[in-house]
Amino acid sequence: MGNCQAVDTAKVVIQHPNGKEEKLSYQVSANFVMKMNPGHCVSLLISTTALSTSTSGHGEPLRLTRIKLLRPTEMLALGHVYRLVTTKEVMKGLMAKKCSKLKKEGKGSDDKLEMLKAISYKLDNEDKIKKQEKERSRVSRSWQPSLQSISEGGTN
Repeated sequence: MGNCQAVDTAKVVIQHPNGKEEKLSYQVSANFVMKMNPGHCVSLLISTTALSTSTSGHGEPLRLTRIKLLRPTEMLALGHVYRLVTTKEVMKGLMAKKCSKLKKEGKGSDDKLEMLKAISYKLDNEDKIKKQEKERSRVSRSWQPSLQSISEGGTN
């Protein structure tokens, strides 16, 4: 007797920031996915397990998930999970990495560090400003009657 169970075909899984998952049964390029989702980059999820060092001295398994940004020319392989990351999040991560690198060097990099902090601050505040603008426009578009007032008194 042979194995009569149906075999699931491998799929490309794309996780969107809003929690939605998209499953494709064919390979696509990262560039295709980025064109379909403007303002996002594609990253590969890499899950590993490591032993944690706890106070009790017992090494417990700990699951670590990292992401690797893909170049637009790379193909998304079947059987892998990919996540869409906003370009702002990517920029924040790159700025944080550069700041930590400059701090480690510590030689004459105060100007660069201050500039990177200012850029990072600006990126953080852009979202707040956009939310405030949306709120203002929503409030200013409240319902108003479209008819003009008509005087009730008549002239004789």
